[in-house]
Amino acid sequence: MPASVDDLPVPLPGVVLLVGDEELLVDRAVRAVAAAARAGAPDVVETERSGGEIEGPELHELLGPSLFGDARLLVVRAAQDVRTAAAAVLTPYLSDLGSTADGTTVVLQHAGGAKGKALLEAARKTKALELACGKLTRAAEREDFVRTEVRRNGGRIAPDAVSLLIDAVGSDLRELAAVSAQLVSDSGGEVGVDLVRAFHRGRAEVSGFAVADLAVVGRSAQAFEALRYALSVGVPPVVIADALADGVRSVARVYAGGRASEGELARRLGMPPWKVKRARSQGRGWSEQGLRAALGVVATLNADVKGAAVDPAFALEMAVRRIGRARGAAQRAS
Repeated sequence: MPASVDDLPVPLPGVVLLVGDEELLVDRAVRAVAAAARAGAPDVVETERSGGEIEGPELHELLGPSLFGDARLLVVRAAQDVRTAAAAVLTPYLSDLGSTADGTTVVLQHAGGAKGKALLEAARKTKALELACGKLTRAAEREDFVRTEVRRNGGRIAPDAVSLLIDAVGSDLRELAAVSAQLVSDSGGEVGVDLVRAFHRGRAEVSGFAVADLAVVGRSAQAFEALRYALSVGVPPVVIADALADGVRSVARVYAGGRASEGELARRLGMPPWKVKRARSQGRGWSEQGLRAALGVVATLNADVKGAAVDPAFALEMAVRRIGRARGAAQRAS
C-alpha cells in the first residue's frame, strides 16, 4: 500500500480498492487514481457509476474485450450497494484484472462494513492496491491530518496550533483542509498559535455554514449580510466557498433521493440523519434544473476563491446572488 494518494504506481494495477466513506478522502483518491491512469494512458476512457445503479449487462459492456484495445478506468462508488446479480458478473472480472494487465483498471469504493463484504473480500483476493479512506474518529488522526494538510500546502504548523485549529474548525475534513490551506497562504508558510487564535475569534462570531444555510433557502439579503460580516471578522473565503458547495451538494443529493425515508437516505448517502432532514427542508422550492445551475455556480466559485478570481469577496457575493436566482427560477417555473 502506498504511503498516500500522492504515491500511486504508473501504470496502475487492474484493481484499486478504496476502503471507507470519508467523502474528502474518497474524492481525493478517485482524482489521484484518474490522474495516474491518464499518466499511463492519456486517452483512457473514464466511467463512474454508483454501486446501486450498475447492472450486469452494463458491466459486460464496460469490462468486456475492447475492439481497439482502449485503456479503461471504471470507478464504482458505494460498492457495498452493488446488487447480487451485478456482483456475480463483477467478481470474475476482478479476478481476471488482478492477474492480467490489459489496460483496464476497476476502482471499487467500499464503505468497509458488513454490507457487500463478499465483494470487498473478492477484491482483496486479487491483491488490489488498497487505499484507506475511512473517517478519522480519533483526535490523534485528525491532528495528523492537519499537519499533513499544512505540509501539502508548503507550510509548517506549530505543535500547539494543531489542536487549537481543530477546536476552532471541528472534525469536518473538508473544512479542516480548506482552513489549513488558507492559513498557510495568510501566514506565508508558518502557521502559529496567534494566527489560529485570530481565526478562532472570527469563527466564534459567524461561520461559512451560516452563509450557506441562508443562501440555499433563498434568503439572499440575509446571506449577503452574513457573508460580509464573516469576511470582515476574518473567515477565509475558501471556507465560505466550501460551506456553500457543501450546502448545495447536500440539497442536490437528498433531492435526487426522491421520496425515500430520511433513515434510508442517510444510509444510502452516508450522511447523518440530521443533515438529511435539514437538506430535505432546504430543498423545498428547488427544481432539478435549478440545482444543476447552483452546482455549476459552486464549482466555478471553488476555482475563483483559489486564485482564478481577482477579488474572492466579489466572487462570493456573485455566487450567493446566482444561487438565489437559480432557486428563484425554479419557483417561477413551478
